[in-house]
Amino acid sequence: MDAPARAAAGTTPAGRDGNGGRALIFTADDFGLHERVNAAVERAHRDGVLNAASLMVAAPAAADAVARARQLPKLRVGLHLVLADGAAMLPRARIPALVDAQGRFGDNMVRDGFRFFFLPHVRAQLAREIRAQFEAFAATGLALDHVNTHKHFHLHPTVLSLILSIGREYGLRAMRLPLEAGAPFALKPWLALVRARLARAGVAHNDYVVGMANTGAMDEAVLLDALAHLPPRGVGEIYCHPAEAPAAGEGPITPSMRAYRHADELGALISPRVAEALQRAGVRHGGFTDVFFGAAAGAPEQAGHCATGGARVPARETQASS
Repeated sequence: MDAPARAAAGTTPAGRDGNGGRALIFTADDFGLHERVNAAVERAHRDGVLNAASLMVAAPAAADAVARARQLPKLRVGLHLVLADGAAMLPRARIPALVDAQGRFGDNMVRDGFRFFFLPHVRAQLAREIRAQFEAFAATGLALDHVNTHKHFHLHPTVLSLILSIGREYGLRAMRLPLEAGAPFALKPWLALVRARLARAGVAHNDYVVGMANTGAMDEAVLLDALAHLPPRGVGEIYCHPAEAPAAGEGPITPSMRAYRHADELGALISPRVAEALQRAGVRHGGFTDVFFGAAAGAPEQAGHCATGGARVPARETQASS
């Protein structure tokens, strides 16, 4: 059994140690969405507990995010695949069944989920876009720490299948399992199937998350409560959406984030009380690479080299012009 398979099965020494097998990953999603998000990620990593960030490769401030990440060698960066409520990587002419006239995915995930499953031409375009986003991440030269999806769209079986089949070409080794305590009972069998598919594919994953029930409101009190009630075993991921406070008169980062308390989430990540609680909890913490494969495996590659974990990187697809 290779290292990723051992990690997914819970047998890797790096991922499940003798101290109850406990580890914790603090991740910021939507890296690249806005410069306020990027600045918050940098500060939360330099001055707080943040270990990792998930990059939106087609987002407006993606280039700024990559530039910051290159100056933060211990920040683990993953791919935040966007297939709903966001900008596509490819031009609309390449994926007309997926995006609107502005090149954006819609937010009707139920409708799109049926289309992904039942319509072959839509599935083919979906695969093309997923590959383009992996390719864009590879082009940054950053090591791929993990993969997840905007709004957890990888719970869809077609999306997950495509990520697993395409991602292995780009060094995919770890993914988020969006299983939170209190998840609806009807969803648990499906999450168990997702866990089993990740294990069969040899892809490491966390055992639980904290962040779904309090999305947009992961403040200090929430983080302190989570740290006070960590399970006795397992790898957890606490994910947040931090951003610096807006300037006077500046609106929300996106309409769907109108109620998000980004600045409170940043404050929680840099809170001395949270840092002290994490230290008292006595759990190892880092990015997915650190937790499952050891810190040395996450060493940044030389500038200009696409870090793909030794995987073959195919010829690039034509991407949307910036």
